[in-house]
Amino acid sequence: MMSSAADASYDPRYLEGIEFFNQCEFFESHEVWEDLWTEYHGPDRGFYQGLIQVAVALHHFGNSNIRGAKKLNLGCRKYLDPYRPFHLGLDLDQFLAQLDRCFAAVMASEEEFPRLEIDAELIPEIHLTAEPNSGRSPS
Repeated sequence: MMSSAADASYDPRYLEGIEFFNQCEFFESHEVWEDLWTEYHGPDRGFYQGLIQVAVALHHFGNSNIRGAKKLNLGCRKYLDPYRPFHLGLDLDQFLAQLDRCFAAVMASEEEFPRLEIDAELIPEIHLTAEPNSGRSPS
């Protein structure tokens, strides 16, 4: 993650959700981001909604709710795609590519109730950086 000076420009709930997410505490990250999303009515609202759906998709995948995981993995894209390639310190192109690798077996499955287990090595993490080619910290 970025230095604490840069972190000051982010809502603390965004950062708390990232911490939970990177600890694979997806339900908790969803809860924190949902609290932020509920109170926030600005231009980043769809971005937060997309992160919530990613967290819930991973939560479902980890609990073998493959149908729910697949649905939310598809749904999160409509919220996150408009913010690509980079938003609030997150390289969305890289993050969504990691998510694609994590969900490859889920998305390829044609069974109604597939028996799949999440590969912990493929679970994406969120690491915030300054926007590429800008020389400035994300706002």
